[in-house]
Amino acid sequence: MKLNLKRPLIVFDLETTGLDLVSDRVIQLSYIKIFPDGKEEREDLLVNPGKSIPLEVTVLTGITNEQVASAPTFAEQSAHLAQAFGGSDLAGFNSNHFDIPMLAEEFLRAGVDFDFSKVNLIDAQVIFHKMEKRNLAAAYKFYCGRKMEDDFEAHRADQDAEATYRVLLGELERYSPENEEEPERQLPNDMDYLAAFSRMNDNVDFAGRIVWMPVLDKDGKPVLNEKKEVMKQECFNFGKYKGMPVLDVLRRDPGYYSWMLAADFTNHTKQVLTRIRLKEFNSRTGQ
Repeated sequence: MKLNLKRPLIVFDLETTGLDLVSDRVIQLSYIKIFPDGKEEREDLLVNPGKSIPLEVTVLTGITNEQVASAPTFAEQSAHLAQAFGGSDLAGFNSNHFDIPMLAEEFLRAGVDFDFSKVNLIDAQVIFHKMEKRNLAAAYKFYCGRKMEDDFEAHRADQDAEATYRVLLGELERYSPENEEEPERQLPNDMDYLAAFSRMNDNVDFAGRIVWMPVLDKDGKPVLNEKKEVMKQECFNFGKYKGMPVLDVLRRDPGYYSWMLAADFTNHTKQVLTRIRLKEFNSRTGQ
């Protein structure tokens, strides 16, 4: 099956020193860039994380400290990656939960303001879990008809990205209108739809510290817009202001903004908070 693309799609995977978005770093980034005309480009990059790779990660991935010692840092490769990824939709396996937030942190640490809100984020794992509820190896067996260990070396970003690409193609093939009779189980070959289908939560930032919540009237009922849709606003999802609108909190407690910027939150959370604050400031000043 050929993907129906309006713009390039990048299927990517990361290997990292761990799972902490604040303290861990990327050690390998691999991607496949598929263009609307069907052309494909692949790149596999080792990344010097600037810190030691834990032994358990080396055992899992086969990537050693010696291998990444002479590799460029993410910051040194960030301009190239921003150019390669710019204007493309992004897809991965469990990517909306981990790979996208980690990539966002690495870009921000490198001083690159990559706007993920401008592209579709498609998570093949979410599609798979909603349709079949299993992991990548089972997805590969289910959609590609082969055992993943027969075709790939486990826990390598280049291999996992390749397997994820094949799974995504298999998902679209299996749930196409031509092959799936039940309308509720059909998946259109459309990146906008797949991005919406991949979305699992109402997070505003990737870490889920700020979420979209309904705007309520004085009686506590959701307010509807002219399209009869529930209006939503950014609200804090933690701490003493949990459930309260971000703008209300910043007006009531201006120091909370400074506290969050200085505290141990992800760079993306701080970036989102700043954008909300600037949007309010610009609306008041008429800019």
